[in-house]
Amino acid sequence: MSQSNPPSTSAMVNQKASPVKTKSNWLVRKYGKRILKQNIPLYIMFVPIIAFFLIFKYYPMTGLVIAFKKYSFIKGIWGSPWAGLDNFKMIFQTKQMYSIVWNTFKLSGLSIILGFPAPIILALLLNEVRKMAFKRLVQTLVYLPHFLNWVIVGGIVVTVFSQSTGTLSHVIEKIFGESYPFLYKEGSWISIFLAAGIWKEAGWNAIIFLAALTGIDQSLYEASSIDGANKWQQTFRITIPAIMPTIIIVLILKIGHLLELGFDQVYVLQNNAVLDISEVISTFNYKIGIQQANFSLATAMGLFESLVGLILVLAANRIARRFGNGLW
Repeated sequence: MSQSNPPSTSAMVNQKASPVKTKSNWLVRKYGKRILKQNIPLYIMFVPIIAFFLIFKYYPMTGLVIAFKKYSFIKGIWGSPWAGLDNFKMIFQTKQMYSIVWNTFKLSGLSIILGFPAPIILALLLNEVRKMAFKRLVQTLVYLPHFLNWVIVGGIVVTVFSQSTGTLSHVIEKIFGESYPFLYKEGSWISIFLAAGIWKEAGWNAIIFLAALTGIDQSLYEASSIDGANKWQQTFRITIPAIMPTIIIVLILKIGHLLELGFDQVYVLQNNAVLDISEVISTFNYKIGIQQANFSLATAMGLFESLVGLILVLAANRIARRFGNGLW
């Protein structure tokens, strides 16, 4: 008689584990359905958000097909003839395109280098204020510029720095006998451009860092003060490392918008004397797409801008992940 082989150890384990697996799967299904039913009101509240993104964010992306067509108003998007990559070739064959891209990189890069630390420093300073009345007053004053339109901010800049009617120019003229064309020199224009952006947005951008500061365990400060640490040491050893994940996430998002320099700010402060340094992608798209009605070329430029932004976000996140602070 042939003897049957005894069941292997792994088979016995699987036989013993199968009832446990079955029970766990049953529990997951049971409690998963219960959680789903409990969260139905939340899902219903989330429907308008999904609808908003589908209608106003994703559906308009179908218009990107214009970048690969010779768009005509009469024939419409789908009736217009295909142009392939001709629009992209035309972009990079334009003489001033390289200077436009460089201007965008330059102004946006300087805005990040000089403007990004401003809300962090402001949040750290506001966090140290102990008189709540004074803190609320300062917060109101630094938040207020964010709600001003760039047309208003541009008017303020012109009122202060205009060579003929500017307040500062009158003061300089009385002291030195001659006014200075702040808005018509490339160096001073860039300084005013960056300063106006920081003044307008630093207070608003500080909100997210103030929220991150509230999550720091206060016992860390108490323990460090017992050990003799001063405010500077507490800031660099406790505060900044604690909010570093927030800083990295915000920085990655900023880098992703490196080529998306705001149209309003540049267009309001732009003039013919500094056109060589102030002509950027957004103003170029406006002049080509709106004023000259070349929508295909403008769409191709916008698609190129978005692709570069995507690459920059992925690269920045990859670098951040090496330090354990990636966005995903």
